[in-house]
Amino acid sequence: MKPEWLRVQVTGGETAGDTRRLLGRLGLNTVCDQARCPNRGRCYQRGTAAFLIMGGVCTRNCRYCAVESGVPEPPDPDEPGRVARAALDMGLRYAVVTSVTRDDLPDGGARCFAETAAALRSTVPGIRIEVLTPDFKGDPASLETVARSRPDVINHNLETVERLFPALRPRGDYRLSLEVLRRFRGLSDGAPVKSGLMLGLGETGPDLEKALEDLRGAGVVMLTLGQYLRPTRNHAPVVRYVTPEEFRRWEETALEMGFESVASGPLVRSSYHADLYSAPLL
Repeated sequence: MKPEWLRVQVTGGETAGDTRRLLGRLGLNTVCDQARCPNRGRCYQRGTAAFLIMGGVCTRNCRYCAVESGVPEPPDPDEPGRVARAALDMGLRYAVVTSVTRDDLPDGGARCFAETAAALRSTVPGIRIEVLTPDFKGDPASLETVARSRPDVINHNLETVERLFPALRPRGDYRLSLEVLRRFRGLSDGAPVKSGLMLGLGETGPDLEKALEDLRGAGVVMLTLGQYLRPTRNHAPVVRYVTPEEFRRWEETALEMGFESVASGPLVRSSYHADLYSAPLL
């Protein structure tokens, strides 16, 4: 049974309904729905959403993720324009663009990120863009393609600690993800680099402290820490529910380690209130 601090009241209303209808009409996916984010009602009520590009089917099968795994369709060339139209209609000044992992594509979908960023900027002047990318298998050309699109924040989630990585992300690599972040830092032209971890999967305090040290060593300045919630019985179980007090302690620790922006709490997710947490650094 979930503890009291994780019991989220379902929110809705006219704005939330309008957001859902707009996304449906434009045929767009959001990580809010695909990943079953507990905050999606609140975000839709604010008129915000994290766009999930390149379809809703992932080529990987991480043990914590609710996104469907399988063989995806080819990317839709019209999708960047529809994302931009949605951002315009929603009145967004800050857009989060993420994707499923597309190991089937030669560039991992990097060009789709760049095209979406270009469409957003041409349609919504002054918009700020955060990209939350897969690892692109560490391909330097793909990382450069994304960086050249000039995102305001570059995010790649580490997700879990090194000891648990092989079991939870069998087709990923802890060191590769750190190298991706390090390369993004070098290519970012001053844009802050961001990453996030889920807690409650069986990590220990020393595990987490080492992961934070590794992220700082890779040049990450923005951090999110949130509680893992099991999407279905087929996914990795929750080992424990981390208390709000412990999340606050880890926030203090991360700030002492040199992170410049830290969002740490049971319901924190990478894209939740991303505009607010990014504001001090932009």
